[in-house]
Amino acid sequence: MTGVGTFWRTVRHLKPAQVLARLRFRLHKPRPDLRPAPARQALIGPWVQPAARDASLVGPGRLVFLNIESDLDACGWDDPQVEKLWRYNLHYFDDLNAIGSGERAGLQRALLDRWLRDNPPASGTGWEPYPVSLRIINWVKWFVGGAPASDAWLHSLAVQARWLSQRLEWHLLGNHLFVNAKALVFAGLYFQGAQAQQWLHTGLAIIDRQLAEQVLADGAQFERSPMYHALALEDLLDLLNIGQALAPAGSQGNVALPLSLIPVGDGRLRPALGRSVVLTRLPLWRETAGRMLFWLRCMAHPDGGISFFNDAAHGIAPSNAEIERYAAQMGVRAAVPVLEGITPLVASGYVRVSRGSAVALLDAAPIGPDYLPGHAHADTLSFELSLGTRRVVVNGGTSCYGLSAQRLLERGTAAHSTVQVAGQDSSEVWSGF
Repeated sequence: MTGVGTFWRTVRHLKPAQVLARLRFRLHKPRPDLRPAPARQALIGPWVQPAARDASLVGPGRLVFLNIESDLDACGWDDPQVEKLWRYNLHYFDDLNAIGSGERAGLQRALLDRWLRDNPPASGTGWEPYPVSLRIINWVKWFVGGAPASDAWLHSLAVQARWLSQRLEWHLLGNHLFVNAKALVFAGLYFQGAQAQQWLHTGLAIIDRQLAEQVLADGAQFERSPMYHALALEDLLDLLNIGQALAPAGSQGNVALPLSLIPVGDGRLRPALGRSVVLTRLPLWRETAGRMLFWLRCMAHPDGGISFFNDAAHGIAPSNAEIERYAAQMGVRAAVPVLEGITPLVASGYVRVSRGSAVALLDAAPIGPDYLPGHAHADTLSFELSLGTRRVVVNGGTSCYGLSAQRLLERGTAAHSTVQVAGQDSSEVWSGF
């Protein structure tokens, strides 16, 4: 619980559309659409191996997330005693595209079958929009990468896409809505037919609007978390990848056209149909990814890892090295090099200072978007410092989500390398987000 003043100072920044969307999200209870899956599209262009995380499936029904290993027979898919962030990861299926994935194909297939058996449509944590989105993306990546897909998995994939299209997180916006849209683009490109076209166009319309808002002029993702920035850059690289693999050739363009209209030969405009609408967006996505790669490099330590500003931890996003490898294979280059000296990242509010073996990262930023402070920490004017590959001064980072005292402690000023005045946090931190 919190005081009325704190509550008001938080909610007064919300967009009216967020409030209305929250009411609709709670009141509208759609039914799962269990119709058969549409036909699949053929692979048209090259598919690049996506950025890979460390393996999380370590044995039959044994998984490790956030440095905690557990057995499905012991914890199940939705044990309320298990930290929700761990349960979220359980439903993502990141391991399908993780390091050494091919060596665990049998275990992965068994896990997919078990998930279908134990998680009926619209039931439990696994059917919340964010896990659904990441699972759609991971399954499509796995299938496009060559894994054989059973009819049952394809049917479930289509059911999940239909469900997601009715549960978009307009009440949250930010990275959640962007990942929802990305999943619809993946499903819309992977399947054929009118419904797939609708998923694709809905996803692209959201991405068109959100990309311009969520990526700042210096390349930062607007929530100002290096970890979520890395995830957002991975999202954009994945969109480039699926676009070149499944969108048809022969419709090149270098301008992102309005979603509803494309030109025809006589100069008139007609409604955009088919997957050609994706190709017009690839140049913009590639240019944006280049700016984001520059920011990621600026906010990294000499050891190659991310810095801990706002919600950030190792092991959630792919390593910077994997993102660099993926970006290079997708033809993405940083907008400018990171030079020694002072590099002010004006739009996001951070400063990189380097001299010799010393690198300091300084936080002079706002906490994030006023209407979306969920991943912010009370870390104003904090800094991190490395000497060579040794981190000397750091913030505490993030180990959990939810409503625990540990969550509040990790978000509070005392867990950061900055001044705390009279025991007060620099920003009001309450509840989990």
